[in-house]
Amino acid sequence: MAKLDTVTLRVLDPDRQKQFYCDVLGMRDLGAGRIGYGGDEAALVFEQAHEGYQATRSDLYWKIALSVPDIELACAQLAKAGVAVSEPHQFEDVGYLAHFADPEGFSIELIDHAFKGARGPVSSDAALLGGGAHLSLVTFRIADLEAVEPTLLRWGMRKLSVQPLTDYGFILHFYAFTEEQPPEADLVAVGNRTWTYQRRYTVLELQHVAALETVRVPEEGEAGYVGVTIASAADAGFEDLERLKIRWAG
Repeated sequence: MAKLDTVTLRVLDPDRQKQFYCDVLGMRDLGAGRIGYGGDEAALVFEQAHEGYQATRSDLYWKIALSVPDIELACAQLAKAGVAVSEPHQFEDVGYLAHFADPEGFSIELIDHAFKGARGPVSSDAALLGGGAHLSLVTFRIADLEAVEPTLLRWGMRKLSVQPLTDYGFILHFYAFTEEQPPEADLVAVGNRTWTYQRRYTVLELQHVAALETVRVPEEGEAGYVGVTIASAADAGFEDLERLKIRWAG
């Protein structure tokens, strides 16, 4: 089965980025310049930029998210390492979240496996970030869902969850290469949300902002998002999705 394989970001200091993600976030060297947690999760690659990264609310690329069994533990570990991280908070009925940035300003979200107050006993390794982090989400902003969703579904991605946040002006849509079915057939159901964050493969999250007039992507050589590659055991023969800068490897 295909999978989201590699997320490439262009940065001023690739070596410092790699050190942060490995030493602080617990990722490891996967070879060929890739770092990550391994398994079916996406890896990260950092390429050289010639100027610093400046995020805007119209950027195509928003963030990655790390899901953890124990968000309070993760925040304490990050604070001990000198990372400025927000206090965990329950955001609507979306998730129990916290946020921080890497050394070059790329946003990273922490998501607990359970909503606040709903966590049962967990079996985790306290030596690992949050008891065992995994790269759960890669998130993009889009203005036109219909311009990209048919391609994702044609590729064989399954839609796992839909989370309307109309008071905030957007709707979240989640897709993955998986044969798993969400626990509830109604994709808007709250029960599908923490289930999605617990998956041990990387899920594509689209923040659909209908009022977004333009979606910004970095120029060649500019710091920021470069692209995502999809890996597949077979020659899938699918077209790339240039709107999201997602390309099939090989």
